[in-house]
Formats: sequence, C-alpha cells, structure tokens
Amino acid sequence: MKEITRIATFRDLSAQGRQRLESGALTYRFPPGKTIIEKGQDVSGAYFVLEGSLRVFTLLPGGKEATLYPIRPGETCVLAMNSLFNDLLYPAWVQTEEQPTTVAVVPGRLYRALFETEPVIQDLTVRTLSTLVFRLMAELDQVHACTVEQRLGNFLVVRASGKGEVRLTQQEIAGHIGTTREVVARLTSRMAARGLIATGRGKITLLQPTALVSPAGTEDCG
Repeated sequence: MKEITRIATFRDLSAQGRQRLESGALTYRFPPGKTIIEKGQDVSGAYFVLEGSLRVFTLLPGGKEATLYPIRPGETCVLAMNSLFNDLLYPAWVQTEEQPTTVAVVPGRLYRALFETEPVIQDLTVRTLSTLVFRLMAELDQVHACTVEQRLGNFLVVRASGKGEVRLTQQEIAGHIGTTREVVARLTSRMAARGLIATGRGKITLLQPTALVSPAGTEDCG
C-alpha cells in the first residue's frame, strides 16, 4: 500500500523497511461522523491519517462529549500507540470529523518490528508522544477550565495555525468543547467586540491570543 508513503517521514525508511511498510499497511476510507474506534476496543495497529481528520474524545458526566485531541493528515494517535506498545484496551472514542477521512493502519506486529530496526520509526514515535501529550494536556486544561468562555479561549489558541487562524465552524467548535453552537456564537461575538478575535465564514483569526488564555481576558459566562 504505497499511499502511506505520502507521509514525508516514511520516505526516509530504508529500502527494506519501506517495502515492508508498503506491503503490510492497510487503507480505509470512512464517511463523515463515523465512530471508528470504541472505548475498550483492542487496538490492531498504528493509525495514520492520510486525508481528512479524526477526533479523539471522551464523555463527561451527563453524557457530553469532550475532545481530547484531533489527528490531522500525517499524524498518528498517541493513545493507540500507547495501547499498541503496552497491550492495553483503547481508553476513548475516535470519530471522523465533517469530511470523508482516509486512514492507513500499520498492523501492530509490523510497526513494532519497524520500531526495532528503523531510526525513522523510533524518531516518529518519540515525536508523536511528545507533541500529542502536550496537545492532550492543553485539551484537558480546556475541559476542566471553570467557564465555557475560558474553554473556548484555550481551544482557539491550541487549534490555531501559525497564522493565528482556526478554520472550524461554530458547530464543530461546539462539539469539541462540549456546548452548543448558539453559545459559541454568543461568546465569539463577545470576544470579537473586545478585539480578541476577528470572525469570518468558517474562520476565526486570533488577534490577542495571550488574552484569550488569561483569566482577565475572559468573562464568566454563567
């Protein structure tokens, strides 16, 4: 399966490692909004997003969903990686977002074998753990923040691109922080009026990101 070598890191594998990866990896295409991993499921391999995006989430008391972290093209799932190496059941749910998503799965036995012999796989695994653990902690801070507005501010900063842009709809943001689209609309309007962000169709631009994560820069929305 040569599609997986679209991920830049895999192009640096040894010839033998690349051949083993291409012959052993599997590709799946999922429709929007489909749950592809359930909490308590046995993880069969390392998952890499080729196109689209995945959302890893848990459930809060009361049944609301709370996003732990997204998985974008070229990225893999840190929780699946941890489950794979430590023989654990998956501790959350994984769902495709609002577009079709293509996922490559490297079977567990193959990934572990490549990890033992390929420095590229070793580096990828370490970088994945360090980057996504940081993201996970940021998302957990967001979930446990004391107001919805503070959760929204933290979320926007974590998800912003290098240009300070967040390209998500209000409905998508609401799903990530465990609230409604109407609440997100009200809070983003309030933030825009204070000069913290600028809003556009399907896009939010951060103007004062530091203020968004400062208690003084957000208000208790009740």
